[in-house]
Amino acid sequence: MANGSGPKKKAKKGLAGAPAWMVTYSDMVTLLLTFFVLLLSMATMDKVKFENAAGSLKGAFGVLSSADQAKIDKPRVMDFAPIDDDLSSRLYQNIRAIMKRLKLDEDMELVKDRGAVVLRIKESVLFTVGSTELKPTAHEVLRKVAGLVRPLPLSLRIEGHTDDTPTRNPRLDNWDISTSRSIAVLKFFAKQKLLPLGRMSALGYGSQQPRVPNTSAENRALNRRVEFVMESLQNYREELPYLIDAKDQLPF
Repeated sequence: MANGSGPKKKAKKGLAGAPAWMVTYSDMVTLLLTFFVLLLSMATMDKVKFENAAGSLKGAFGVLSSADQAKIDKPRVMDFAPIDDDLSSRLYQNIRAIMKRLKLDEDMELVKDRGAVVLRIKESVLFTVGSTELKPTAHEVLRKVAGLVRPLPLSLRIEGHTDDTPTRNPRLDNWDISTSRSIAVLKFFAKQKLLPLGRMSALGYGSQQPRVPNTSAENRALNRRVEFVMESLQNYREELPYLIDAKDQLPF
């Protein structure tokens, strides 16, 4: 005889699937992975840095093998190197090509130094030994140098250098000679209206920054020089973007 209470209902089973917190955690881990991949894609990458980054990511997600666990004993902060300055490399290549076209390679050297492009010219091209007055033949050389710099968003620092040989004039030491020479070049650019003064500066280092030791006549001749240090002005990417985006275009 059935009683009045009727059949008992079975308890509902729990819904299948992952807990709600697991979904949130998975989303957070995915976002972290995307963030680190983005940072890695923006950094200069080499084999060692890539392996370090991969190991850090594996450790963060708990998928280290036993061999990896033996190598990594504490967390490390990744050192992301900045992207190489493409402007410096592009300027160097462009100026090198123009120097060859204008046949300016003799007694000159173009290098990348101190984050800038530096044109080194021997003393014999611009000055006679011990003199601070420009040689007449130096005028055409300096006009061509100004032609290299003028179309580009560059500042020009003119540096005078000497060797360690004492001067014959007691009232004029190597500091005076190097400074006077750099100023003589700056004055020529300004008077000939080849470059605006606001983009130029002049310095003299005397014998304090030799390229090579002053141990021979040949080395001393290398140390007697004028250097034209070309550095980018601010906001050069806005003023001249094709220096970065174009591969073969020359802004001359």
